Amino acid sequence: MEMKKEVSVQKIKKEAEELFRGGFFCSEAVVSSIRDNFELDVPDTVIAMASGFPVGIGRSKCVCGAVTGGVMCLGLFFGRTKQGDPKVEKNLLLANELHDYFKAANGKNSLCCRVLTKEFDMARGEHKEQCIAFTGMVAEKVAQIIIREFDLVNVDVLV
Repeated sequence: MEMKKEVSVQKIKKEAEELFRGGFFCSEAVVSSIRDNFELDVPDTVIAMASGFPVGIGRSKCVCGAVTGGVMCLGLFFGRTKQGDPKVEKNLLLANELHDYFKAANGKNSLCCRVLTKEFDMARGEHKEQCIAFTGMVAEKVAQIIIREFDLVNVDVLV
């Protein structure tokens, strides 16, 4: 897959947060930011595919939508399209890395939206700032994984 060889991880993080603030849900914001900043030649429908994951998959409050969006992004880079393709093993390993990172880094030791937002009144939007931060965290980590695995350049460290 063709992709941009030099990206700013901080720009990806901030853009994902701003996309959430501007009206995208967490999973859509992660997918959009990664796709746009790595300049992937994939259609807008990939963002639409992420539209069912917010608020823990269709508002069920199960798995965090930002994480599911991040896993979708890893699949774009490392996933398979043919049965039996062993590259799926690398994708599973990296998805697990994202899972473990988020679980440890969010301070709540969980990926469950219900657990992550239990102290907030969701109807009043009290969770939004936390979820914006989680969206940025996931986009940042996914970008770091992609950069590491493809030996790309994070322009933030060149400054």
